[in-house]
Amino acid sequence: MLTPDQINVLRLLCDTVVPSIEHPGDHDGFWARTATDTGADQGVLALIAGLPAEHRQGIGALFDALAAHGFTTAPQAAREQILRAIPETGPLISMILLMTYGLTGPDGRNPNWSRLGYPGPAAATAPGGRTLPALKIDGDQDLDADAVVIGSGAGGGLIAGRLAAAGLRVVVLEAGRHRTEADFHQLELAAYQASYWRGGPAPTADANITLVAGAGVGGGTVINWTNCLKTRDGVRRQWATEHGLTDVATGAFDRHLDAVWRELSVTDRCSEFNRIHEAMARGAESLGWSFATIFRNWDEKRHDAAVAGHLGFGDPSGAKQSSLKVYLEPAVLDHGARLIDGCRVDRILVSGGRAAGVVGRWTSEDGRAGAAVTVRAPIVVVAAGALESPGVLLRSGIGGPATGQYLRLHPCTVTMGDYGTDMRGWWGPPQAGLVDQFAEADDGYGFLMESVQYATGLGASSVPFTTPAEHKEAMAGYRDSGSFIGLIRDHGHGRVTLGPAGDTVAWYDLTDERDVRNTHRALEAQIHLHRAAGARRIQAFARGLGPWTEGEDLEAYIERVKRVPLRAGGMTLFSAHQMGSCRMGTDPATSVAGPRGELHDTPGVWIGDASAFPTPSGTNPMITIMALASRTAENITSAV
Repeated sequence: MLTPDQINVLRLLCDTVVPSIEHPGDHDGFWARTATDTGADQGVLALIAGLPAEHRQGIGALFDALAAHGFTTAPQAAREQILRAIPETGPLISMILLMTYGLTGPDGRNPNWSRLGYPGPAAATAPGGRTLPALKIDGDQDLDADAVVIGSGAGGGLIAGRLAAAGLRVVVLEAGRHRTEADFHQLELAAYQASYWRGGPAPTADANITLVAGAGVGGGTVINWTNCLKTRDGVRRQWATEHGLTDVATGAFDRHLDAVWRELSVTDRCSEFNRIHEAMARGAESLGWSFATIFRNWDEKRHDAAVAGHLGFGDPSGAKQSSLKVYLEPAVLDHGARLIDGCRVDRILVSGGRAAGVVGRWTSEDGRAGAAVTVRAPIVVVAAGALESPGVLLRSGIGGPATGQYLRLHPCTVTMGDYGTDMRGWWGPPQAGLVDQFAEADDGYGFLMESVQYATGLGASSVPFTTPAEHKEAMAGYRDSGSFIGLIRDHGHGRVTLGPAGDTVAWYDLTDERDVRNTHRALEAQIHLHRAAGARRIQAFARGLGPWTEGEDLEAYIERVKRVPLRAGGMTLFSAHQMGSCRMGTDPATSVAGPRGELHDTPGVWIGDASAFPTPSGTNPMITIMALASRTAENITSAV
């Protein structure tokens, strides 16, 4: 752990990043309030405590370096200068801002929310639905099954449901935990810890892109934003002609898409626009751009727009039709499938060149080492997500040379517009409308423009600034702002490797010429969209880049934005869609599984999640994942 001197440096660092500032009319204490006044120092300490030992040591060494630079005795202005000179403090500064604006007290509120105009999560009555029992683990487990499914998200959950309904004995192993509606209080930081991969937004190893992914029973479908888009025709043709998935371009795949659409109760009748969506629609109309209302997997009978606004932190209403609710509950409760949560699969067992089962380890909720879990089965479905599925194969020594390659991320840029009025971004579904004018640009590698979920902590940690006073000024006007994202269909790719301890490590450089071009086009389009909608101030999320203000040259600002490097220390890049790292195709040198979904080199092992995508979908991928998984499940049952 940190030494007392290092903890003192942390506390001073917190109050340097969020200092007390004299300001007239500070009726709610916002300007006078420091980071430590909100408990941010304790929150950051808790985050540090959960990091691997080598990371904690690195942070401690950074605090020692700050002290050696005179940080502890310097005045505020000098401390700010020291921080600007040491870019390695960037992740810590983000942690501090995340905690300062996201951490809640015993009353479930943060004292800064009053200035932000944020009322906090709306109360919802838990629906009292069926309880999904997981196997009780009190020692090593040795199980037999017809099929074992690794992961329970959009793909794994559906495949488990399909196979169990077909009469197969199914075991589902999920590394995350099972959460019910009663566990969801829609508080940001608690949700990150409970339901997100690696505890919340996490950078790639090169720090170029921040990854956001689900973790837990139901996977990303429990915390995603319910944006339902079917696979585009051009993508289907590409998968058929270039990668051998010939049926995907025919009515056979329509059958899977339509089945998933129906099973998830997809509707556009619960897509109310908040003022951010209204601005997007207004701007698109002014520019003559195509705009669409989003379809969502949502139960109309349980719909509450106020609760829907926080669905990325869990849905306590039971309205979200996740894979947990639609596929896993019937699999376990109606068809006898067995579920073990908190179980990380170490490797796949192979006998005679074929799948023979898996070996993993269950860990208790409090993190204590647990029991060994062995499941013997002739069918293994790998559906741990594109960030973890390649890890299972790499640890098992199977999958071939393409395992972990061709990672696609749909890299997103973010821009924020100040509209001079309370945008109430916390109300209504996070994504209710999108601009798809440029989706088919550049031979199908264009981009979408969408909105994002309101989040005080992540929002504060992402807003660019030069000085802490400037950041406070931006947060004081946060209620008047709304953000758009530009989501590109990436042509280039990254990779997933294994670290020294056998954990997965993701890498991604946004350097492909087409991707750079379309990222710049997406930024330009977002800025024009904000301006056409009436924004008086526009900010691209990039380190060291100031905003455009009404009256200034907009085109000159866009050119400045395009000069910002698309990497760590430059443009802020996010990804909530990870795909392709165990992709399907005809060539074992460039794909992991064949066109039907079964590994080239290990019969009986199937890929059942977004890692199977031959190329990125170019749309929010849940429906495509599920339709492809439905197809894979059909291929599995036909082969039994």
